[in-house]
Amino acid sequence: MANQNSFPLYEKHRYKHTYKRVTESLLLVLLLLQLGYRAISVSNYSFPWFLAFVCESWFTISWFFTLSTQWSPAVIKTYPQRLLQSVQEVPAVDMFVTTADPVLEPPIITVNTVLSLLALDYPPQKLACYVSDDGCSPLTFYALQEASKFAKFWVPFCKKYDVQVRAPFRYFSAKPEVSTASNTPEFKQEWLQMKNMYNDLSQKIELEASQKSNPSHGDFAVFSNTERTNHPSIIKVIWENKEDLENGLPHLIYISREKRPKHSHHFKAGAMNVLTRVSGLITNAPFMLNVDCDMIVNNPKIVHHALCILLDPKGQKEVAFVQCPQQFYATLKDDPFGNQMAILMKYMAAGLAGLQGPFYGGTNCFHRRKVIYGLSPDYVDKGNSISEKELKQKFGASKEFMKSAACALEGRTDSPNAVNIAKVIEAASQVAGCGYEYGTGWGKQVGWIYGSVTEDVLTGLTIHERGWRSEFCTPNPIAFTGFAPGGGPTAMVQQKRWATGFLEIFVSEYCPIFGTLFHKLTLRQCIAYMWILNWGLRTVFELCYACLLAHCIITNSNLLPQDLGICIPVSVIVIYKVYTVSEYLAAGLSIKAWWNNQRMSIITPMNAGFCAFLSVLLKILRISETVFDITKKDLPPTTDVVDDKDAGRYTFDESLVFLPGTTILLLHFSAITIKLLGMQPVVPISKNECGIGEIFCSVYLIVCYWPFLRGLFETGKYRIPLSTIYKSIVLTCLLVHLSRKTVAA
Repeated sequence: MANQNSFPLYEKHRYKHTYKRVTESLLLVLLLLQLGYRAISVSNYSFPWFLAFVCESWFTISWFFTLSTQWSPAVIKTYPQRLLQSVQEVPAVDMFVTTADPVLEPPIITVNTVLSLLALDYPPQKLACYVSDDGCSPLTFYALQEASKFAKFWVPFCKKYDVQVRAPFRYFSAKPEVSTASNTPEFKQEWLQMKNMYNDLSQKIELEASQKSNPSHGDFAVFSNTERTNHPSIIKVIWENKEDLENGLPHLIYISREKRPKHSHHFKAGAMNVLTRVSGLITNAPFMLNVDCDMIVNNPKIVHHALCILLDPKGQKEVAFVQCPQQFYATLKDDPFGNQMAILMKYMAAGLAGLQGPFYGGTNCFHRRKVIYGLSPDYVDKGNSISEKELKQKFGASKEFMKSAACALEGRTDSPNAVNIAKVIEAASQVAGCGYEYGTGWGKQVGWIYGSVTEDVLTGLTIHERGWRSEFCTPNPIAFTGFAPGGGPTAMVQQKRWATGFLEIFVSEYCPIFGTLFHKLTLRQCIAYMWILNWGLRTVFELCYACLLAHCIITNSNLLPQDLGICIPVSVIVIYKVYTVSEYLAAGLSIKAWWNNQRMSIITPMNAGFCAFLSVLLKILRISETVFDITKKDLPPTTDVVDDKDAGRYTFDESLVFLPGTTILLLHFSAITIKLLGMQPVVPISKNECGIGEIFCSVYLIVCYWPFLRGLFETGKYRIPLSTIYKSIVLTCLLVHLSRKTVAA
């Protein structure tokens, strides 16, 4: 526990962006004026005009969400040196790594993440690393076994020479870190030795993967006759620090939860709940860190930084979890796919830090175990001793786990099973069973919450609704880094999953509006959640607006004002573009990076977002259920900036996720062609015809869809599949026909 009389272990500094506030407020006023103009323009009333009013109303609401979220930014500063002076003994931390498919998530990536965690600058006897393998892959298990052997040499090497980046594939891809020790012959010899050992490790894993063997002897016997979705619980202790040695390695434990075809597995949320229960039986650390399999440690002292917030006297009463931002290495120059989120993290993350706290991002997050178990802030000082009946109702029938949960909720740091891990494996297998959660509070009252494929945002939302806060942790150097997905199918799969999950939350009982009305979610935090949920909502309005533009060109009608009212949308566009350009330049980014992000902010919602909308609509109509699409993790390049032109090219596949964008592109091409060929109908003098504004917006949209335009004529994976093009042609013809039919009517 922290010394109550010590200096604060962290501080929150609030600041103002006066220029941003003024500009964003001006844009909001202009958007409201645009709505007012449409409302008083009685002579222009028509269905397209009304639909434009509806879309622009949502755009205005969306901008208000953005403005409110960014209004009062803050930054967190931690003091790890004070932490070591304030605590007699640092607490234990359980570390969770999740992987689900050895093909989409190559084991060598998981191995590097695990090695970076094992090498953290933290007492190893206070750490335990649990790896959840939802693919039940003997290859992943083999890779972790071999990694544990390598870790016996790698971890001491990192600590001896104070290595910063402790994932071997990142460390050895660059020149040795410059330090006094790096100039010695001893270091150079050990560096070369470690590099050769890592190359041997990589080759072993690669060879095993290529052979695709499934051995049925020794430790691998449990994998015989198993299928990915039909197998018993498999829990293997790969490495145990039996003597609690300070110079040893943390525990390393492999877990593959039981799966059966007729049982719901709740995707990643279900895997996280199994990790929580199994770790509760074995080590029961009061704090838990969860990372995705591709998020490596970039700051080996990150645990100390996070605990500064969690152990601070004020933080102990108010802060439920500490989120470290997702940032990336080996980034492509100028962010061609708009997925590095540099500006988003700079401004929106700071804005969230000034509210009730950041959203839970699903990775790079430190949790209080007792909060995950359902504790509210009101019970922090009082303790939370609950009856055996309530323990059984919430946590299940395992007596061993009930004792563990009671220990965690009462704030006791000792684990009843800390002596011998082997003794609790049977009980751990029981709580990892697919039927254990039936009739309990898992997924509803305790643990990761079920009901959305973005279980992270939903779980964080329910924690905030109980009255807890969260905090960002942004030390220098940054805590964790990952590899951003490329353009095309990989990025679209990820964005579709996010948008699907956000929409599921919006239409569920967990909608943040209810959290403010009936629980303890603050109003501005509710607005911030609505800002992120809007990622899934805005796609319908953007697609409607894009179709309206083409409709007006085809029918020779107007969508934008023809008189002085045109000054309003022109002012909005000019001010917004100048404003966003200034943000990128101030952050040291290029104009090209700004443009790439601008066009991708149009492409992504209209494609991935619209498919997500259809998925949730089908779920509401009970036609089909949403699915958790795993994002493919490619083996990253070795350099920090990749100039390979092919690496920045957009790729396509036959997924329906590319159909909306291809259709929009062809629709606007058709509209411009109709305009150029003079095939528009003649309108009466009393009505306004299509003007330069509609033409400009249509051409701008076509330019934004440049990757799709190239995809019509490229070859191989860079070409839009013919099946998608044919479907888009049919839809385009149908939309053009319907537009022209309205004129005839």
